[in-house]
Amino acid sequence: MTDDERTLPPGLHPETLALRTGLAPSQYGEHSDALFLTSGFVQPDAETSMRRFAGTEPGFTYSRTSNPTVTSFEQRIAALEGTEAAIGASTGMGAILMMCMGLLKAGDHVVCSRSVFGSTLNLFGKEFAKFGVETTFVSQTDVAEWRAAVKPNTRLLFAETPTNPLTEVCDIRALAEVAHAAGALLAVDNCFCTPILQRPAELGADLVIHSGTKHLDGQGRVMAGAICGPSKLIVDVFGPIVRTAGMALAPFNAWVVLKGIETLGIRIKAHCANAMEIAQWLEKQPGISRVYYPGLASHAQHELAMQQQSGQGGAVVSFDVVGDSPETARANAFHVMNSTRVVSRATNLGDVKTIITHPGTTSHGRLTEAQRQAAGIGQGLIRLAVGLEHVEDIKADIARGLSTLNPR
Repeated sequence: MTDDERTLPPGLHPETLALRTGLAPSQYGEHSDALFLTSGFVQPDAETSMRRFAGTEPGFTYSRTSNPTVTSFEQRIAALEGTEAAIGASTGMGAILMMCMGLLKAGDHVVCSRSVFGSTLNLFGKEFAKFGVETTFVSQTDVAEWRAAVKPNTRLLFAETPTNPLTEVCDIRALAEVAHAAGALLAVDNCFCTPILQRPAELGADLVIHSGTKHLDGQGRVMAGAICGPSKLIVDVFGPIVRTAGMALAPFNAWVVLKGIETLGIRIKAHCANAMEIAQWLEKQPGISRVYYPGLASHAQHELAMQQQSGQGGAVVSFDVVGDSPETARANAFHVMNSTRVVSRATNLGDVKTIITHPGTTSHGRLTEAQRQAAGIGQGLIRLAVGLEHVEDIKADIARGLSTLNPR
């Protein structure tokens, strides 16, 4: 039996799927995923070209439409999420844009958590409003508020869980029931947990969004995104959007993320272990008024998070530093960040290197103050995307600033 004839058996674990799913090797039998750096593909004859461009015969024609390396990435992330198919995008935000372009039109209505990533808030609340799509923003955690927001023209419910940066957790199964009762779809951004911890489709979500820029790559190298879901949407709805609008995933970026996914399982578990220890440590430190981490018993949705997230809290820990005014709180947050010598002051997450961020002036900096307050983003809030350095070194780096805070 050749590699081309082998099919993977059912029931494989995510760690195995992350290594083995993808296109079969070429005639050369390469053991690592091949990188196809080509914009176009030579056709054997005009008739075959005609059929492939028409979509009646499988085959590659042009890399904006499809590419073998990108296809391997799509097959791998779909297998991990347990969905029929997936489609790559240039970024995570590009994936959300693609989804909205495929599903929504003027006069449609969206219900979205008000606690999602700042760019997502702007995309729904500002950019799509230009085209006549109305969005109602609701509490991440109050299912009754989601239900009350639904209208006859509601087409989509959108959530990320946990949220960025406050790690609020929504009940995916309950939101799926709300969406389906209204004849709408539920889309869930799963980039914080990845399918190693959480598989939203198993809980009723129709579409799963990924920013491959985060944990899937894992080393902060490239931008990538994906939508996972049923073939009728991935192939028939989103495929034409990519071909027409051009938010295609670059083959090189897909290849880099494929390599990252191979170690996703072991990395996520190590991230979670470090983050849990740091969150517990932060709760005991002076100068901190609150710690946000789903793995902590003090987290408002702790029990739900443990059910949905395979008993793990994830890699992101956020915390409020003290300050008797927004200005003082921001100054203290900046002091903690500027005192670090090991962790990186940056805005990404999911990297093997720990990253410290001030959401109020970065990821949520473009929002109005009212929007930031509604999302719970204070000026003293710090987000720590915990990496894989020795946990004691991360603690010491954060303690350097905390130990010299001026609370007033």
